[in-house]
Amino acid sequence: MSVLLRARARPRPLALCAVIPFFWKVKCFSSGKKSTENKTVTPMLRHLTYKIKATGPITVAEYMKEVLTNPAKGYYVHQDMIGERGDFITSPEISQIFGELLGIWYISEWIATGKSSTFQLVELGPGRGTLTGDILRVFSQLGSVLKNCDISIHLVEVSQKLSEIQAKTLTDETVALKHDAESPVYMKGITKSGIPISWYRNLQDVPQGHSFYLAHEFFDALPVHKFQKTPQGWREMFIDIDPQDSDKLRFVLAPNSTPAETFIQSKETRDHVEVCPDAGVIIQLLSERIEENGGAALIADYGHDGTKMDTFRGFCGHKLHDVLIAPGTADLTADVDFSYLRRMTQGRVASVGPIQQQQFLKNMGIDVRLKVLLDNSSDTATQQQLIQGYDMLMNPKKMGERFNFFALLPHQRLSSGNTYQSKSLPSPVAGFGELTWK
Repeated sequence: MSVLLRARARPRPLALCAVIPFFWKVKCFSSGKKSTENKTVTPMLRHLTYKIKATGPITVAEYMKEVLTNPAKGYYVHQDMIGERGDFITSPEISQIFGELLGIWYISEWIATGKSSTFQLVELGPGRGTLTGDILRVFSQLGSVLKNCDISIHLVEVSQKLSEIQAKTLTDETVALKHDAESPVYMKGITKSGIPISWYRNLQDVPQGHSFYLAHEFFDALPVHKFQKTPQGWREMFIDIDPQDSDKLRFVLAPNSTPAETFIQSKETRDHVEVCPDAGVIIQLLSERIEENGGAALIADYGHDGTKMDTFRGFCGHKLHDVLIAPGTADLTADVDFSYLRRMTQGRVASVGPIQQQQFLKNMGIDVRLKVLLDNSSDTATQQQLIQGYDMLMNPKKMGERFNFFALLPHQRLSSGNTYQSKSLPSPVAGFGELTWK
């Protein structure tokens, strides 16, 4: 496959620079490669410069939120950015095996937690709908296992453009979609396999019930606050207009403490920290729902376990892109801190992982599934595509070690009752240990 994957940018040194007017300290920092479009003035850049002139420098979190999800000009809101013609490609677009194995994971957890009579599959940020489609195909193939279960699909999606693509991918075209822009459930339909499917803008609007949650490359797009350790203590990184060029943005450091500093651990040893309060809110909501109603959550994303520092970067046309250049035309992302997610569960649920994608998929039986597909295919091009997809998912130099899996489960699901399953101990959870059917 010719396209490149979203990959971690190498951390850059974060040295402090000279004091400028208003006592904001300049950050000489650029995430990604130099662009020849330094003078590109996008509608989002114009919007941000007006905003900064009116209210002063903005946090990186506010910058990400505006650039990605602004209702009028946001990057995610009005375009299809996934795939070879977009700015990045995700695992479900690489190989059907990825989604199939996740489908097996959800059925395995449904069985392990008592085969409830209802099964709500809730995906956060479902992209083009490819992943849910692959999972539903597994559900159909194992229909005899799920025959007495009332299944429904719930998609949390803020992008009107992507929701239209998802509907085209997943729904039965012979059944008219129901639209209601004013309702928390803004679209409803029936999948090609006859399962009810609904769309929401907020997770809070998804009905309570025995639910299995999926967040694939969702948390890495949530807004992060960035902090730098200085001789005066932690200082938050902001974004300001470059005084030398009114059509350029730059990083600066706040002169004093800011409210978001409370999210930094007192024992923090890193010199640079990224924190995501929005991720904490969502994890707390997922934890509460799983504690009260059962189910599980599977989170798959680029990330680390509280070890990395500067991971904020941009992607445009499958290449690294300076995060401050032509805002609104490129994806912005920051690696997920799984140690932070674990803390934010506040002990309501157990957690397992993170575990590298290579190991997770191996535990789920990717080698066996690949062999079956290869044996059943006589087309050389298809076989080559399967092998290339497998390599992309499993190769440590590609996605195998860059991508991680993390799960939230009811405490009773783990025999030890621990809130964190050590990697050195066998896990009873599929993917985090070898898959077993009971």
